[in-house]
Amino acid sequence: MTLEFHSATDRGRIRSNNEDSIAVVEPAGLMVLADGMGGYNAGEVASGMATAFIEQELGRWLQEAGDADDQAVSNAMDVCVDNANRSIFNAAHANAQYAGMGTTLVLGVFRGSRLLLGHIGDSRGYRWRDGQIQQLTRDHSLLQEQIDAGLISPEQAAYSHQKNLVTRAMGVEDVVLLELHSHAVHPGDWYLLCSDGLSDMLDDARIAEVLRSSPDDVGKAAQALVDAANQAGGRDNIAVILVAVRACASPGQPWWPFRR
Repeated sequence: MTLEFHSATDRGRIRSNNEDSIAVVEPAGLMVLADGMGGYNAGEVASGMATAFIEQELGRWLQEAGDADDQAVSNAMDVCVDNANRSIFNAAHANAQYAGMGTTLVLGVFRGSRLLLGHIGDSRGYRWRDGQIQQLTRDHSLLQEQIDAGLISPEQAAYSHQKNLVTRAMGVEDVVLLELHSHAVHPGDWYLLCSDGLSDMLDDARIAEVLRSSPDDVGKAAQALVDAANQAGGRDNIAVILVAVRACASPGQPWWPFRR
């Protein structure tokens, strides 16, 4: 299999700056997306710290680790996220202008026919397979807890004013838990990482509709998602990473290298 990566980000129609941050290390099969929070430009600082740290540290480890097994990779992801979290936490407490900053996170590592997908907060991971969209992550948010408890329905949640109240974020505490799961990867799959600037503007059905409209052009589809979120109101920054899994041209062709 080969992997085709594309990413896009936009500040949206309301915000004056962009606090979303993305990073992709194609040779390592690594993709990282963070959505910052905090006053002034602190959210931008937090998300930038998260993606830069993980891109450099985990990206380098993955390329040096070679054929490390999934457990070793999962441990490396946990350690790297923990170290990044402590860096953000310490910066927030050492600089008054950064007080209270934090960031959500979603990151994925492709390992052959598997994807190790981790997240913190309400940035999401989706899979598009056989014309169907499936959310692979479960938000760490007050709204999701209310849905799980049966206090509100998913339909009511779409109109809630509490969408942005996350229950887990990087940089807020000195320790944070990365929720991590493994997923089988099939040729023809597309994987989407996004900030809530996309998922709050477009429901799953609309995301699927946009992807369906560009079945052979991943770059066009990634930009179309951003454009659709802006057309729906663009109330927040928007960030997407979209990856298409392609079948090899011949049986003997390896899934490396990546291509754009």
